[in-house]
Amino acid sequence: MRYHVRATLCALVLTAFAAVPALAQNHAQSKLSIEQYLDWRDVQTPQLSPDGSQLIYGLREIDKMNDKWETSLWIMNIDGSHKRELVQGADVRWSPDGKRIAYVAKGKGEPAGSQIWVRWMDAEGAASQVTHVTETPAALEWSPDSKTLAFTMNVPNKQEWRIPMPATPKGAKWIEPPKIVSKLDFRSDRIGFTDEAVRHIFVIAADGGTPRQVTNGDWNHGGASFSADGKTVVFSSNRIEDAEHAFRESEIYSANIETGVITQLTHHAGPDNAPAYSPDGKYIAYMSGDSVDHSAWSESKITIMNADGSGRRVITSSLDRPMAGIIWASDNSGVYFNVESEGSKNLHFASLSGQVRAVTSGKQVLTVTDVGRNGVAVGVRSTPTEPNDVVTFSVPKTGTTSTFAQVTAVNHDVLAGKEIGQTEEIWYTSKDGLKIQGWIVKPPGFDPSKKYPLMLDIHGGPQSMYNVAFSFARQDNAAAGYVQLYTNPRGSTGYGVKFTNEIKNAYPGKDYDDLMAGVDTVIGRGYVDTKNLFVHGCSGGGVLTAWTVGHTNRFTAAASLCPVIDWISFVGETDGSGWYRNFEKPFWEDPSEYLRRSPIMYVGNVKTPTMLMTGILDLRTPMPQSEEFYRALKLRGVPTALLRFNNEFHGTSSTPSNFMRTQLYIRSWFDKYSSKPATKAALQ
Repeated sequence: MRYHVRATLCALVLTAFAAVPALAQNHAQSKLSIEQYLDWRDVQTPQLSPDGSQLIYGLREIDKMNDKWETSLWIMNIDGSHKRELVQGADVRWSPDGKRIAYVAKGKGEPAGSQIWVRWMDAEGAASQVTHVTETPAALEWSPDSKTLAFTMNVPNKQEWRIPMPATPKGAKWIEPPKIVSKLDFRSDRIGFTDEAVRHIFVIAADGGTPRQVTNGDWNHGGASFSADGKTVVFSSNRIEDAEHAFRESEIYSANIETGVITQLTHHAGPDNAPAYSPDGKYIAYMSGDSVDHSAWSESKITIMNADGSGRRVITSSLDRPMAGIIWASDNSGVYFNVESEGSKNLHFASLSGQVRAVTSGKQVLTVTDVGRNGVAVGVRSTPTEPNDVVTFSVPKTGTTSTFAQVTAVNHDVLAGKEIGQTEEIWYTSKDGLKIQGWIVKPPGFDPSKKYPLMLDIHGGPQSMYNVAFSFARQDNAAAGYVQLYTNPRGSTGYGVKFTNEIKNAYPGKDYDDLMAGVDTVIGRGYVDTKNLFVHGCSGGGVLTAWTVGHTNRFTAAASLCPVIDWISFVGETDGSGWYRNFEKPFWEDPSEYLRRSPIMYVGNVKTPTMLMTGILDLRTPMPQSEEFYRALKLRGVPTALLRFNNEFHGTSSTPSNFMRTQLYIRSWFDKYSSKPATKAALQ
């Protein structure tokens, strides 16, 4: 690779092994193991100092004793030198004058919880806690004069329903009154429903003081962006219209900091989000989507308007791909943004006149988080064999660059001496002729003359995109002896809106054919043991896993994580109020498609041993969905198990120990029904 640190490390390794025969090299290397996950680290959102000489990034590490991730902030020179830990905390932002940073960290005293801190970047390095709030502050933003901070925070929004209850007798212990729900934006914790908070924008002096609430009412606000004179902030907001309706589509608003007067700047039949003032304050750039057809997928476009809301125009109409992360050029000429396409992510630039060009290229996942006035950009980069690290590069004035300077190597100690499974990109033809992209991850020491068990990994969403970033989970499975296939079937993003809408009102459906065509393609390579085929996925992947075992018996075992099993009951249980729009008509008008697309309707076909895994706090695909499938499989005598994961919301792997449990339970289930367990075969 072209990374400086990595290149040096590789050169040392190659020198050390130059005189050693190839066989000895293979024996000298070992495989990644699950316990090494406890030493895994990750980098987050690097930010450049205003003068471009330094950068700060977040470093996430596992607290092994308390089973959680902790984040600290590290600082270095732009060339990667003089690297050192700065403070414990996250979500760092430099002040525009470069003299201070603001960040979120654990507060001192009461109230407990996360607070905003400000640290001087001089030799003394004094840090002060500037908030003492009861809710977690987020989305920090400095005013241009470096004197004020804006942030968002939840505000209680309890519903009142007065009834003539008799007075509680002295000394009596009555049960708590019910939580009152009157809106569709409820959240379920399987104990009750609540809609007790909305998110508002606050400002506070950077020297500390009392936060002042800028916005009010039944709104949920996104983060704020200051105007050049610091008198106004612009933000996106979902506003609740009345007690009988859910949130409206988000619009862009401005608020006067002093008077609190709020002005609506957009009136658009679709979501408008993530606004950002240009450095000179003349323009606002934001993400704008189209929601004329609520059942259809549309990609948001970057739109520019004048600061007063006039002159609205789309500047990325030529780009049919997911995009995010607006960063204004320092000369106000346009915006930088990240684009996902065909399993990769790269930086693009759009001028005010709508000329779009790629800035970086390569099969990589590169997320740029800052572009300095001197033309140096910083971000986080990963490839199939290289985990996330901070990189810097010079933004070319024309053309693209694929040259990056890697300035961290946070997992080099974990991966040193480890043989990593190689990833091969494939394109194949589905049942109806549609071209599908996928990747095969092969075990270390792969021998094409041998037979390996195959693990099909299905992504969630379903409107999302698997990519070429390093995956500890897949490398762990590869080390255990599995060949793995992961694909982007129709419905995935990154291939254009038409491809994504191939599953409109038809999910699951032909995306299943895409997955099976991928399995057939890998089997055709000749190194897959067809008696040992396995499938798993979470969320949308859990849906398709449950659908798969109801439509074929070719798999030896399956693991369906956090699935939707019954679309009708799901609409009434999930935290999202708009899922009924996934079909042409609501189920109370025509339930036929809801039934046709529900895996529960095909449980009579299932013979595959199928394990279910869901977090007990899951709000998106609540536990009753898994319980329905588990009970049906039990009644039919199909081997099954239901694992209820503690401390997990949507997914089963946010807690470090639960990530390891997820890996091990899945492989244990697969090995239980395998004719030749992969973990044993990997040792032969």
